[in-house]
Amino acid sequence: MRQRVATLLLMWLCAAPLAAAQERLHYPARPGPGQATGQLVIHGALDLGHIRPLLATFHRSHPGIELTYRNLDTLPLHERFLAAPGEVDVLISSAMPWQYRLANDGHAQPLDSAVAAAWPDWARWRQELFAFTFEPVVMVVRRELIDRFGRPESHADLLALLQRHGAALAGRVVTYDPSRSGAGYTYAIEESRLSPRYWDLVAAFGQADARLVDTTGEMLTGLTEGRYWLGYNLLGSYAHRVVERDPALEMVIPDDYALVTQRLALIPRQAPHPRSARRFLDFLIGLEGQRVIAEQTALGAIHPALDGPGTAGRLRATHGEALRPLTLGPGLLATLDDLKRQALLARWRREFSRGGEAGD
Repeated sequence: MRQRVATLLLMWLCAAPLAAAQERLHYPARPGPGQATGQLVIHGALDLGHIRPLLATFHRSHPGIELTYRNLDTLPLHERFLAAPGEVDVLISSAMPWQYRLANDGHAQPLDSAVAAAWPDWARWRQELFAFTFEPVVMVVRRELIDRFGRPESHADLLALLQRHGAALAGRVVTYDPSRSGAGYTYAIEESRLSPRYWDLVAAFGQADARLVDTTGEMLTGLTEGRYWLGYNLLGSYAHRVVERDPALEMVIPDDYALVTQRLALIPRQAPHPRSARRFLDFLIGLEGQRVIAEQTALGAIHPALDGPGTAGRLRATHGEALRPLTLGPGLLATLDDLKRQALLARWRREFSRGGEAGD
C-alpha cells in the first residue's frame, strides 16, 4: 500500500511549476515587551514568491515567534511528514487527495476558533482541513494563434479549433500527460465527469500531435519561447505571473467550465508548537491573511468579506457558474484507487491514439 501511494504521490510532484530543491525561509524571534514568544515550523508545497508575503505579515504581527518555512516538492513533503509527523506545526499542499487522506486518517487536529467556524463549508473538512486559495485551471495562448485562428474562449471553441486546424497546429499544443502528472490525472477525472465531449477533446489533442509534459512550468517555458502556441490546463496562479510579464501571451479562463484547485492546510495532531500553529492558521484563513493573498499574490483569496481583484468573489462575479472547484470530500480519494486510475488512463491513451490516427 505504501509503495502504491508513493507512486501516485510521485505524479502529484509533477504538478509543481518547476522542479526545485528544498528552499527555506527563517524569521528569528524578536519579541517586544509583553509579547508572546514561541516557535512555528511550516512545511509547504508553495514557492517562496507566493508564501513570503504571508509569512512576513504574520511575523510582523507576532515578532516573538521564531518562524521557519521549508518549501518542498509534493512527494518529499508528504513522505517527510509520514516519517516525522512531530516535526512540523502546519502542513500546506496543493495535493488535495493526500491532504484529505491525512486528515481522514486522523493525522490532523481540529482548529476550534471563531475564524474556523465561520469559514465557508465548501472550503473546509470538519474543523481539520482548510482550503485557503482559489486557483482556476486555465488555457494560455500566444498571439500568433489568436491572430491566425481567433481566441478560444471555451472548451467547445478549443475542440473546434483543434478539429479544423489540427494539422496547422501539429506540435504547437501542449498539455499534461495524465499517466505521469498527478495534476493532469486529477483534472482528467474531473473533466470526464463534467463534460460529455471530454473524450472528443482528448482525441483532438491526438489529432494535433499535442506534446504531453509533466508540469505547468514546462508548458510556460515552451509558450514563452514560442515552441507552443496553446497550453491547456495550466495552474492559473503560476500562469498569471508569467503572462503578466509577457505581452505575447494571454490567459483564458474557459467560459463553459473551469476547474478550480485549492491549497489545503492542516495542523498535525503531533504538532510540537500547537499554539503557534493555531495562530498561524487563524491568520491564514482570517481577514488579514486573506487580504495579503488577494493583494500580494496570484493565489486567489476565499474570505467571503473580500470581493475585489485577486479574490474568489471577483472570479465568481466574472465567470459565474463556470467555475468548478474540486470538491473537498471523500471523492478526492478516487485519485488513489488503482483500478479507476488504470481504466481512465487506458481510455485516455486509446482516445488520444485514435485522434492521432485520424490526423495521419
